[in-house]
Amino acid sequence: MNYTYIIIDDDPESVLKTKAIASEFSELNFLASTDNYADGVNLILEHMPKLIFLEIDPIDKNSNLSLQLINGLMMYLKELPKIVITTKKKDFAFDCIKYEVIDYLLKPLLVIDFVKLIHKLNKINTEDEVVLVQNPNAREKRNLENVESKNNKKSFILCVKSYGDHRYIDSDEICYFQADNNSTDIHLKNGEMITAFKTLKHFETVLTNPFIRIHNSYIVNRNYISRIHTGNSLCYIKKTTIKLPFSKSYKTNIDFIISEFANENYIET
Repeated sequence: MNYTYIIIDDDPESVLKTKAIASEFSELNFLASTDNYADGVNLILEHMPKLIFLEIDPIDKNSNLSLQLINGLMMYLKELPKIVITTKKKDFAFDCIKYEVIDYLLKPLLVIDFVKLIHKLNKINTEDEVVLVQNPNAREKRNLENVESKNNKKSFILCVKSYGDHRYIDSDEICYFQADNNSTDIHLKNGEMITAFKTLKHFETVLTNPFIRIHNSYIVNRNYISRIHTGNSLCYIKKTTIKLPFSKSYKTNIDFIISEFANENYIET
């Protein structure tokens, strides 16, 4: 079986290393590489690879490389390519589980890592073929169930712990997160503010859509956005006078939010 792939990594040496090892395997066919979030999404949509090697702890933070790229792809694709995380630290392995990445490889990459990866890919494809032979409608049924599950998905509970105190917050009640040095203020729709002793970066890695980072100091629940003013770089929060700024480095995320609104029950005048 053949697998086309794209490398998204802001370290040129790592890109060359990944490509060099992959070239030893006839099953892997290189398409392109890039070093930032925006170009990464565009390349994937243009080439539709079967496999993506993704760095989520970039050297240049302005590249915006993170697990949020997977959220960005979900906006456009019903079925995502297989994602392989390539990074130097084990720190993000737990966060990657909920994104259902196919593998988590530690740099420097080894040939044996690719041997195991190809066996894993072949096994998955073989299982898919068996399912299709047994029931030609299985994939269609599974896709329908996934859509229904997504539509009926309930909010999660965020537990904020501090010195033995466990505070449980329904995620639907959270309007936005605001950085405050090494802690984060969680702002609720009732006006209450709760402080969590975790950095905003921590919340960015564990939260998924509808929580989207728009600024070095803010993660917003897009369901509470009533207005986006691109000229003034501001997001307005529903039923409040609060205006959250968004920065150029997170403009891609703002474009993602605007696109999400446009794909819903939407009339533009």
